[in-house]
Amino acid sequence: MSLDQPSRRAVLAGTGTLLGSGSLYYATRSDESADHDLSPPFHSSDEPSALGVELREKPIMGSPDAPLELYYWTDFQCPFCERFERETLPELVRNHVRPGTVRIVFISLPYFGADSMTAAVAGKCVWDQVRRSEPTAYWDWHTAIFDEQGEKNSGWASAENLVEYTHSVSGVDAAALETCLEERRSELEARIDADAERARSGGISSTPTFVVFDRDLESGTSLVGAQPIERFDEAIDRYESG
Repeated sequence: MSLDQPSRRAVLAGTGTLLGSGSLYYATRSDESADHDLSPPFHSSDEPSALGVELREKPIMGSPDAPLELYYWTDFQCPFCERFERETLPELVRNHVRPGTVRIVFISLPYFGADSMTAAVAGKCVWDQVRRSEPTAYWDWHTAIFDEQGEKNSGWASAENLVEYTHSVSGVDAAALETCLEERRSELEARIDADAERARSGGISSTPTFVVFDRDLESGTSLVGAQPIERFDEAIDRYESG
């Protein structure tokens, strides 16, 4: 990442808000000035998905009551995913997630090889670690890893490097991540492979791929690639306007 390019965490500063209580939300700080780095709210869900995605182990950004879902298949090594998160995601959060219209479901699809799988496993390890106690810490870790993105399969996303990056992320235990990568890798790879097979069976074969899904109508619209915010606005507005 170049020095003149802001991180996704910095770009999203100030977009957060307290959307509810009694679930896995972060609380906003009393002073919501621009100097504060307020991460988007995250939660987990045990509910079924009409789209066939297993939600229980997925990080979900936004209100549980949002009428629309944005399913997001991503790979930490994917340069177009990095571009989407840097250029488009902040506006999605501001325009649709923060008002409670959309929640975003993050799904790992390791498209670019072995290091992609390693990063996907690490993501599951971190989410399992923080989702009950401090779910917004996942976002800090997620953005930190994307900020370290290098050339595909160059080793930047090796297990050793991912653990090293994690030392700088508050709220995430790097030692616990290292242990998880050593002891649970096979188990978590199997879950990721199952998600990937479900994606392929639904015609999803690359990253980033998105489905804007109306939970009541059980109807969705797909988008592929690092699309501009206007394309997401159009798809979301189509469902909002009925």
